[in-house]
Amino acid sequence: MTEKVQIAVNGADTAADVEPRLLLAHYLRDVLGFKATNIGCDTTSCGACTVLLDGESVKSCTVLAVQADGRSVTTMEGLSPDAEHLHPVAAAFHSEHGLQCGFCTPGMIMATVSLLEENPTPSEREIREGLEGNLCRCTGYHNIVRAVQVASGQTAGSGA
Repeated sequence: MTEKVQIAVNGADTAADVEPRLLLAHYLRDVLGFKATNIGCDTTSCGACTVLLDGESVKSCTVLAVQADGRSVTTMEGLSPDAEHLHPVAAAFHSEHGLQCGFCTPGMIMATVSLLEENPTPSEREIREGLEGNLCRCTGYHNIVRAVQVASGQTAGSGA
């Protein structure tokens, strides 16, 4: 048995017949091909699959595709038109070296976009608390926090 879903993804309407148990993360990756939505755990622990659902950050490994029916999803690919024109948060992560292997980076960036929408000038503590649901196994978080500060305009970027 399948159900038809219609989801606006990165501003484009999509439609597919999906099994009711299909996770949004798998819909985005496997059905639509948006590979920046990484799957790290399937248990909400890592945040690598974070996307914006109607503007709010969610871990797409805990949302069924049918729950997103009729809604809007933004993935990392939807933030920037191309590599030459990065979203300000992605540009800050790049300039401040807020990544190492890059696996967690799309989820971190999506969570940061949501955080800054809710709190445009968060303190360091608020940044760390706001991103606590996203894990990075490679960095010490210092550059990630600095990237969020730069993206919020609180600190001048290093311009690397």
